[in-house]
Amino acid sequence: MPRRPTIATPSPRTSDTPSPDLSLTALEGWHRALAEAHARCHQPGFTEALIAAIDCLVPTESALVILEDARQAPRLLYQRGIPPEGRDRILGRYFSRGYLLDPFCLAVDQGLGEGFHHLAEIAPDDFFRSEYYRVYYLEAGSVEDCYFLLDLAPGQRISICLYHGLSAAPFTRHELDTLRALAPMVLALGHRHWQTADTPPADASPNPLTDRLRGAFQRFGADRLTEREQQVCRLLLRGHSAKSSARELGISPETVRMHRKNLYAKFAVSSQAELFAIFIDWIDR
Repeated sequence: MPRRPTIATPSPRTSDTPSPDLSLTALEGWHRALAEAHARCHQPGFTEALIAAIDCLVPTESALVILEDARQAPRLLYQRGIPPEGRDRILGRYFSRGYLLDPFCLAVDQGLGEGFHHLAEIAPDDFFRSEYYRVYYLEAGSVEDCYFLLDLAPGQRISICLYHGLSAAPFTRHELDTLRALAPMVLALGHRHWQTADTPPADASPNPLTDRLRGAFQRFGADRLTEREQQVCRLLLRGHSAKSSARELGISPETVRMHRKNLYAKFAVSSQAELFAIFIDWIDR
């Protein structure tokens, strides 16, 4: 079994340096691009104009606009700058099943509020060392994502996902602070456009594929694990450490480690990476 590479938790590149003032040129560009986005509300080209406005103050290499719906799998509405080697993971495997373990999608399911969110604020404590992060983030060209999340109809939201997918660089502290400051305007324009225009209508009927996938995640290991071992297994797959799993389940970290040891033995694996590979193979059946 090859050694699994060490994955460090991403951190801002210049977190200890003061934030530079925005240049007058950048502000002028932002206002011009913002006026263009406003003019394109309810028309083709709105999304490109909105992303271009954001780029005036925080240039980003990759962007996805996704419809998050509680009744079905996420739907991609727009994409820009996905590295070619990552397109299969982003456009294929992620949207067919990979989203089930994504910390952002899980947070949305659990009621994540409207606004600006950074992956490091949402992800479980061990997520950046998880196999999911390696497969669906690093190998797809993303070190970290950030999101503008806006509510539409009940159970339906738009997420604007930004990341540096070509250089695979993390965001600086200043970039994150600037994006957070842009949230009120980005959300206001997004509401004005998507609540009456581009968004596909919500389908009130359950989606059989999504129900099957979510059910499969809940049933994984049911043929060999106890109920508590299944709970620990699901948290482990999502990137929780023993300590955070213990907090979620109301038990001690030592008890979590015991359940982890038992479930590893039952699957004949010795790492989270091996368990993740079995899960992906199982859910593909």
